Amino acid sequence: MLPLQDITVVSLEQAVAAPFATRQLADLGARVIKVERPGMGDFARNYDNTVNGMSSHFVWINRSKESLALDLKQEEAKNVLEKLLSKADVFIHNLAPGAVDRLGFSAAELKEKFPQLIICSISGYGSDGPYMNKKAYDLLIQCEAGLVSVTGTEDSPSKSGISIADIAAGMYAYTGILTAIIARYKTGKGAVLEVSMLEALAEWMGYPMYYSGYGDSEPKRTGASHATIYPYGPFKAGNDKLVFMGIQNEREWIHFCSKVLGNPDLAIDPRFNNNSNRVANKDSLKIIIEEVFQKVDPNQVIRLLEAEKIANARLNTVNDLIDHPQLEARNRWREVESPVGKLKALLPPVTFDEIESVMNPIPNIGEHTKEILKELGYSEREIVSLGV
Repeated sequence: MLPLQDITVVSLEQAVAAPFATRQLADLGARVIKVERPGMGDFARNYDNTVNGMSSHFVWINRSKESLALDLKQEEAKNVLEKLLSKADVFIHNLAPGAVDRLGFSAAELKEKFPQLIICSISGYGSDGPYMNKKAYDLLIQCEAGLVSVTGTEDSPSKSGISIADIAAGMYAYTGILTAIIARYKTGKGAVLEVSMLEALAEWMGYPMYYSGYGDSEPKRTGASHATIYPYGPFKAGNDKLVFMGIQNEREWIHFCSKVLGNPDLAIDPRFNNNSNRVANKDSLKIIIEEVFQKVDPNQVIRLLEAEKIANARLNTVNDLIDHPQLEARNRWREVESPVGKLKALLPPVTFDEIESVMNPIPNIGEHTKEILKELGYSEREIVSLGV
């Protein structure tokens, strides 16, 4: 018995945030019906063609779904959607603000018609306020949320290398929907949820906000180093290869100086005898650490740090991650079917002891349209009249 196998999700989704949320639900057994435009489909299908002709974004977040192609400008197509929602448990969408309302599927109307329905909307800035209609792409939300101001080097601000605002919003939609499902078992009633990308990412900016709001300055951009902890970040070892390490407390600092650097007196040097002093004098401390590290091979530095239980890491490429020995050892890779053949896919990060996650195919545009329409009672002639 999969946790969500009796739950049906209907999604007007595109790009990343909503598809990311619904794929998590599909992983747990929910039936996810993805409503797409005929012919074109979710525009994320065309972001690139690197996965044997398919988009890397689309492959990542659209497995285990059914694709229903509907032209919602047609009245009969709207009737199809309404019939689906009458039987559904969850309706999620991330179209432009007001788009769903104009189609006749506002939260207020749906709540009145289908009190059992859980309705979740995802938008850039929310359903009201001065930014309501402002275009909201991931980079722009990262900027508005202040993330770019604390990411990058001192000279060059940088966005995150992944769609972090979309992912944050998708995760809050996912957990919000799960919460609403639990609540419905208690009350018998659905719920209306709203997730704003800005507010989702603002939550993740909690530490910088407290640091800035109650401190004398904002966190500085420090590249791969930590703005308020030192040593924490990259250090050059032999052959100028980078080793990443982090010291979290004074016990580790004393141990690091004695066992790794071979200089126990450094731990009590007044320039470095607590974290605040180390941060203030980090340029001097970096030179001292790298003088030791650069005398040996980076693998030897890793072995020294590992032996003394000092947190460390190598700088992996994305291909290194694909081949990561820990993922292999824990058997995290599976294969899923797709319109272009079998593709590798990671298991979801939550591992259950007696539940195997759903890893069903990635759909073609409208692949399940006729099947779903027949299920709703449409005849062959009516299906043809819908143009699908």
